[in-house]
Amino acid sequence: MATPTEKNHNKHLDLLHDYKIHLIKYTEELEKLDKESEFAKEWNQSTIKERKKEIQVIDKVLKNLIRF
Repeated sequence: MATPTEKNHNKHLDLLHDYKIHLIKYTEELEKLDKESEFAKEWNQSTIKERKKEIQVIDKVLKNLIRF
């Protein structure tokens, strides 16, 4: 049986994973806008790069943490 600490740990890992999925979808939407508009491409370029780096960091954290 999981302790309250273990449940809390797993809950936060799940939230982090959900946030990663949200960032992936958000980045995909920005990339779609880039294909449709040259102005949007220049506008979103730095945001896309930042979000992709953030996704990489979250992915490393999730892979390196052990679930109880």
